[in-house]
Amino acid sequence: MYPKKVAQDTAKVLQSYLTYQAVRTIIDQLTETNPGKAIWLRQYSDVNKIQDGEAYLEKLMSEDKELVMRIMKVREHLGEQVLEFLPEMVSIGIKQANLEHRRRLLERLTQSPDPEVNSYVDPPENE
Repeated sequence: MYPKKVAQDTAKVLQSYLTYQAVRTIIDQLTETNPGKAIWLRQYSDVNKIQDGEAYLEKLMSEDKELVMRIMKVREHLGEQVLEFLPEMVSIGIKQANLEHRRRLLERLTQSPDPEVNSYVDPPENE
């Protein structure tokens, strides 16, 4: 396992997700203040997916520099708010989810008469 590489990949995904959230926030704001621009940004975002937030912003720069600046500012603000709580929330979330998955697996292993589900039951012998 390469923890540094995993951390880099996770950071990139999180950065793109925060870009997505910033775009959603701005669309919501524009819906009230400038509905036409909100519709344009929603349609633009539907066509130009935000899986890679940096590529999305780069492409949007040729269309509307003001929106790019606004998205970057909102994304930075969201990042500052979210990142403080994230390590603990992720750690607790993983532990709780793993505990629930283990509980369900144990239930399946102990309650299922089906040998394919219960890997601890010996397969029938061929005579």
